[in-house]
Amino acid sequence: MKKITLALSLLLALLTVFSACGGEADPWSDAVYTEDTTLGTGAKSVTVEVAVNDHLVTFTLKTDADMLGAALLDTGLCTGENGDYGLYIKTTNGILADYDVNGHYWALYIDGAYAMSGADTTEIVEGSVYRLSYEK
Repeated sequence: MKKITLALSLLLALLTVFSACGGEADPWSDAVYTEDTTLGTGAKSVTVEVAVNDHLVTFTLKTDADMLGAALLDTGLCTGENGDYGLYIKTTNGILADYDVNGHYWALYIDGAYAMSGADTTEIVEGSVYRLSYEK
């Protein structure tokens, strides 16, 4: 009986260590779209890449908005809330990145460079590629 109890205790300890060391669920399991997609209607076309781990999906947003944040919200690609520093994007393509909940956030890049402005204060520039990257 003692051997069985010891074996079960060791198994439980191993499972606990495994789940703490990388048993994190794949965020893509919550994604609405897993392939390149066009969303919205409007005169402007905006390219937005969504990068999570090693997976990338490209969205073409059709919008009449002048600011990126409005286009992201209007097309339903992102949800968020206004905070002290502007729009705080919490979900993109159905994937939650909330630092207070899971230690991740959505980083914004413009043409490969880390953005120096938030999405709601970033003007849409024709030909630019915007990337929302799931980061820790």
